[in-house]
Amino acid sequence: MNKKIVLLFIISGLIIIAAPFVGAHMLSPSDILGEGGSARILWDLRLPRVTLGWISGATLAVCGLIFQALFRNPLASPDMLGVSMGAAFGAVLYIRLGIAISVFGVIQGISLAAFGGAFLAIMALYAAGNIRRGGLSLSSLLLAGVALNFLFGSVNMIIQYSGGYTDTFRMMRWTMGGLQTVGFAPALASLPGLLIILLVGWLTGPQLDLFICGEELAQSRGVSVAALRRLLFLTVSFVVGISVALCGPIGFVGLMCPHICRHISGGGHRELTVVCALFGGAFLVACDVASRTFWAPAELPVGIITSCLGSLFFLYLLVNGER
Repeated sequence: MNKKIVLLFIISGLIIIAAPFVGAHMLSPSDILGEGGSARILWDLRLPRVTLGWISGATLAVCGLIFQALFRNPLASPDMLGVSMGAAFGAVLYIRLGIAISVFGVIQGISLAAFGGAFLAIMALYAAGNIRRGGLSLSSLLLAGVALNFLFGSVNMIIQYSGGYTDTFRMMRWTMGGLQTVGFAPALASLPGLLIILLVGWLTGPQLDLFICGEELAQSRGVSVAALRRLLFLTVSFVVGISVALCGPIGFVGLMCPHICRHISGGGHRELTVVCALFGGAFLVACDVASRTFWAPAELPVGIITSCLGSLFFLYLLVNGER
């Protein structure tokens, strides 16, 4: 196994182990076997939060890797699909209507509404991508994603403006993204998305290696380009929809992590899939630790941290590219 992957695996594991004990209220390893308030904070809040953060970060990073290979552009990001804004539309509409439901007391209604909004965006994107030339057009997908981002963003602002103070605050808070959770149910609900995207990334790795060199080359080597486009688009879209429904829109993870991982590991997409999962999970957990530590006793939504870092990283890529 590549030494870099082993080192990254160790670092990611150390971050997962240390993160639950760090925060506004510092915990100790002895709290693992305790029964007091600190033990409840550890088992009911911190450990589920770290688990959800790692799974979500790994999922978004691998989705970003596949999405960038699909568009053959290292600056592409799953956020450009418009799925995140579609999920936000479902969530703010749910809050505005004052609905309060849950499935078996585990999955909250706002998560279901957010996934419904993401599904709506996916169907709109898929229809737009198939309009021209009777096939899935990457350029149409990209433009449709940008258009849907603006459309859903505008509708979301209208809904927020029409709501009361409390509802508007809840809407704004949800659209900032966050990993606040009680119990392991959200983490378990997000696990299938990670397993699906890891499987797809691993199985289609050799085809992605050919695809980024050009569609003609990939087709000449026996790759069904149209089928690969459709599979990758639908899989990434649905998995991103699951992640956003549970955590809110956490931006730029899918942009930064794959780009950084290409410098860590120069291998093919099978190897990069593993590297992105390890790095993306550790990255989001570290950002979440920063969000609940630097402003203690208050905490920032982790989406603000990733957006700040992502904006600076994006500018760095643009300036470095010009040079």
